[in-house]
Amino acid sequence: MSDELIQQLQAGLRSESAQATEAIGLRLAGLLPPDSVLALHGSLGVGKTTLVRGLARAWGIHEPVKSPTFNIYSVYKGERQLVHLDAYRLGDASELDALMIDDFLQSPWCFAVEWPERIAEALPENTWHLDLSIEEDAAHHIVLRHSSR
Repeated sequence: MSDELIQQLQAGLRSESAQATEAIGLRLAGLLPPDSVLALHGSLGVGKTTLVRGLARAWGIHEPVKSPTFNIYSVYKGERQLVHLDAYRLGDASELDALMIDDFLQSPWCFAVEWPERIAEALPENTWHLDLSIEEDAAHHIVLRHSSR
């Protein structure tokens, strides 16, 4: 099952609805190693936060998961600590230190980053990168570019 999902994501997985994107996040949660970074690439409305909502549900987080655009980041506690960052308003990776995110990364954790290109130099080499996009027929497309597996 795990290798099957990885292969599907590497080939590109189609999502017809927000519920399907959340379900992909739910399945992906079981594959992410503890203490991992997930970089979510894509424009507005492609389902980045929806996918993170699936991760949260898998880890027993029941509070609403919303885009952290105005807060910059949100911290959720469940079976895994989930730190959800929207890096869009950050100038560069040097601004991460002031946010003290490391203080919230209590193992096991997942650091899910939207707009990761803004802080690319701060992302570790073993970061998982997902590209999310919308196809011409309005379906969403999710591709795993790199994983530490």
